[in-house]
Amino acid sequence: MSLSKSSRQHFTQGCQAALPIAIGYLPIAITFGILAKAVGIDPALICLMSLVIYAGASQFIAINLLALGTGSSEIILTTFILNLRHFLMSATLSQKLDKTVTSPWRALLAFGITDETFSVASFQKELSLDKAFLLGLNTLSYLAWSSGTALGVFFGAIIPDILQNSMGIALYAMFIGLLIPQMKKYRPALIVALLAMGLNTLYTILPFSAGLSSGWGIIISTIASAALGAMFYAKESNQWT
Repeated sequence: MSLSKSSRQHFTQGCQAALPIAIGYLPIAITFGILAKAVGIDPALICLMSLVIYAGASQFIAINLLALGTGSSEIILTTFILNLRHFLMSATLSQKLDKTVTSPWRALLAFGITDETFSVASFQKELSLDKAFLLGLNTLSYLAWSSGTALGVFFGAIIPDILQNSMGIALYAMFIGLLIPQMKKYRPALIVALLAMGLNTLYTILPFSAGLSSGWGIIISTIASAALGAMFYAKESNQWT
């Protein structure tokens, strides 16, 4: 794809806007590579996950489910539910693109949208979002995540096994670290998190779930807690402020 001089300038501006994202992605991607290597996932598959899936939260959850021996259908469904927000983000940014942007371009740009790139793109002051700017924004972020994952796999191959095995706890610590700030500043997040914990606990002790895997417990708890939380918050929006 050849770009005009103006498009190259917009592409450069997009890369510049992506620098803070890239800097933030590197340590997280390295951690992902190390953790995935520690739970026994093939190095080529780890790198392929970042190249093809390119969804940090989903990748962390996927390696956790793989470590638990969860079936592929449950992993796919769990990550699909988690990534439903990408439909909304893509649709939102699509409205800001020029109408002349073709479908192949839109598909390429949609692949590179993450929570962070969406935030940066959304706050652009221009009424129309330039496709070259979004391409630069997505490209540098994507390269940072993919290269960080490769570095994590490399480090995972040279650090001692005892250290790799001990890093399994870091996966849970990272989820807690992501969840706690949201619960502190947004009460519904606390309610939904506690509700999901309670539902998953019930799933593990009730007789009807004895023959089902833990992966289905995560799926059922996620859907039920999200649905109940949305219904309850809609009714109590004046109180949860």
